[in-house]
Amino acid sequence: MNSDHDLPGPAAPPPTSADVARLAGVSRATVSFVLNNTAGGRVSEQTRAKVRAAADRLGYVPHAGARSLRAGRTGLVLVVGSDTPIGPLFSGFYRELQEALPRHGYTGVLLGPTPGGRDDAARAWAELRPAAVLCLTPGLTPDGVQILRRSGTRAVFTLGVPPVPGAHALIMDQREVGAAAAAHLLERGRRRIGVVMPTDPGLALFSGPRLAGARAAAASAGVGALVEPLPLDFTEESAAELADRCRELTLDGLFGYNDEYAMLALRALQDTGLDVPRDVALVGADDLLLARLLRPRLSSVRMRLPAGEELAGLVDRAVADPEALPAGRNLMSVELVARESS
Repeated sequence: MNSDHDLPGPAAPPPTSADVARLAGVSRATVSFVLNNTAGGRVSEQTRAKVRAAADRLGYVPHAGARSLRAGRTGLVLVVGSDTPIGPLFSGFYRELQEALPRHGYTGVLLGPTPGGRDDAARAWAELRPAAVLCLTPGLTPDGVQILRRSGTRAVFTLGVPPVPGAHALIMDQREVGAAAAAHLLERGRRRIGVVMPTDPGLALFSGPRLAGARAAAASAGVGALVEPLPLDFTEESAAELADRCRELTLDGLFGYNDEYAMLALRALQDTGLDVPRDVALVGADDLLLARLLRPRLSSVRMRLPAGEELAGLVDRAVADPEALPAGRNLMSVELVARESS
């Protein structure tokens, strides 16, 4: 049987800035200046050290809500992801952004997709009172933008998805990826080109425009090239079916959607007796380390995104000028890195 000594007592109240001020022997205003990194040279380094030591000893951290009331806005930047798997390219981009935002006074938070009906997600985001929202998931509507703006969000961005009226559009034009891959294959003399189309519905936002870009490149080349979409599950069985389809259609070039799908296709093509690149030239995208480890080494479309500091500065300027007209900006540039597979 447990004794009274085994029962938890009432939780101690959290330390306050007044507690820190008493321990450090300074005013509450000085504590605020130090812990909020304000006041410039008005507080000596010795006093700053005393305040930080007192805060550490007490386990005190500033209250974000109180800070937001003083500033008139939060320092929260919501990055709303989708249910599409996040690859290495975006992971590195987001890591840089997370490191850069605090230098402008913001905290970045990555959210997964929010369930609910039309505009329910925007209402859920608005409850957090973010300074800015970067939305990577389709489904944001003009009404959703207005919900956010009326709740105090000063800047709304769409990132890599179709633009939405009222929001700044940060564009990552996937057509350029498909066009670069197809143009390279056409330059290599290939005239019957397959384009891998992942069956994962979350990837349709990327695969559709990449197919359109490949078709546009073939049309502009004026050589009567065939461009054939080829559905592919991320399984060995589906890849074997794709390789058989390449043989039936006598395809001599293949854009593998990205490096991972291209890897799957490469093995299946080789297993079915087709030589890469002699019979079928192959191109991936993302230019992962994987591309250099495969044999033959994989040609790939390299995509470059802006540095996190550049995007953080863009967010900061938009927050500072919330009445600025929404603008569009292409964030991505592409480059074909040719290797032995093509």
